[in-house]
Amino acid sequence: MKNKGKVKIDELKCSFCGRPQSKAGELIRGESGYICRDCAEAVFELFSTIERKKSNAVNVGTIVSKTPEEIKKELDKYIIGQEYAKKVVSVAIYNHYKRIKYNNENDTPVKKSNLLFFGPTGVGKTLMAETIARFIDVPFAIADATSITEAGYVGEDVENILLKLVENANYDIERAEIGIVYVDEIDKIAKMSSGPSITRDVSGEGVQQALLKIVESTIANIPPKGGRKHPEQEYIKLKTDNILFIFGGAFVGLDEIVRRRTGKKNLGFGHEIRNIMEFADIKNAQPEDFIKYGLIPEFIGRIPILVPFENLDEEKIIRIMKEPKNAVLKEYQTIMSMDNLDIEWEDDAIEYIAHKVKEKNTGARGIKSIVESVLLDVMFRTPSIKGKKKCIIKKSDIEKGNSPKIIRMK
Repeated sequence: MKNKGKVKIDELKCSFCGRPQSKAGELIRGESGYICRDCAEAVFELFSTIERKKSNAVNVGTIVSKTPEEIKKELDKYIIGQEYAKKVVSVAIYNHYKRIKYNNENDTPVKKSNLLFFGPTGVGKTLMAETIARFIDVPFAIADATSITEAGYVGEDVENILLKLVENANYDIERAEIGIVYVDEIDKIAKMSSGPSITRDVSGEGVQQALLKIVESTIANIPPKGGRKHPEQEYIKLKTDNILFIFGGAFVGLDEIVRRRTGKKNLGFGHEIRNIMEFADIKNAQPEDFIKYGLIPEFIGRIPILVPFENLDEEKIIRIMKEPKNAVLKEYQTIMSMDNLDIEWEDDAIEYIAHKVKEKNTGARGIKSIVESVLLDVMFRTPSIKGKKKCIIKKSDIEKGNSPKIIRMK
């Protein structure tokens, strides 16, 4: 009975934790010792963490090596127009990751500068954020401000925005901590109405207060399964110091606020009637204009870089259809070529579509729905027709709603 629980003298032990084989399980033999499974996993996790930190340091260094001019050139491949916005964003992104590099090497930290994209709908705000994240190779997440609610109400918690970022980083926390978050429709959570054409969400101020928690430097507790439904779960801790937040919104009516502040008038003798959301006006927007619109001072104060986007004219819409790497016409040509169909667009057909898009005031996002409707019957019939084919899209067919003809090639 005295020997009960004692280890046999000749029993093998883990050289790291000292546990005998009877308690540690199978041991892996080395040249001069043994290691158990638990210790092997702990060593693996340690080296993985070291490698991730090295990788992030290299990644930030790689980003900083890209100059603002190089970043803008990449944006030019996907975004037509918006020259001022692309220049502001290129400088802001370069400075943000340069700040991270500086903070990693110095004791006195430099605070980050978040961005606010504003301007008409469908002009490339979300696309610009997506393109930046893809080019500099950091995790990226998109959220809708209208789905976020104050704590205690039905809806998404603000922490769920960060959960999307962590998921897109494959749960690599260190990598998620240098990512980019784009929060759209931020204008829909302004706290009060400042004009008859602007709708306000009654809980908007509370949502803005909730967003303040994660926008500034903090350690957020993120529920890995999505929030209140699983209160017993263990939280993921995420530092937001180096996460860049980009907010976007149309801010319809902001131009009127800017004009009132600058003393400009829309109507009256000798005054020209201006278009809605004229770029010349919104480009001069200041933080106080957004406070007047309904964003609380504490919130807009944490977004120092204001990036205005201009409306698209028909010429730019035509270029968007044809020129970018991700152009809609190129996309459909690629898809249809898989069925041996070559599509040709007559110039007046493209101009007609651009006119309809401008008329509907939907911005670039309205292009795809029109092109899809034009090509619907072609896409339906093409796979059943064998051999090489050709289809010429004419303005007259689009106007009359006729299905474009498919021509068999010899």
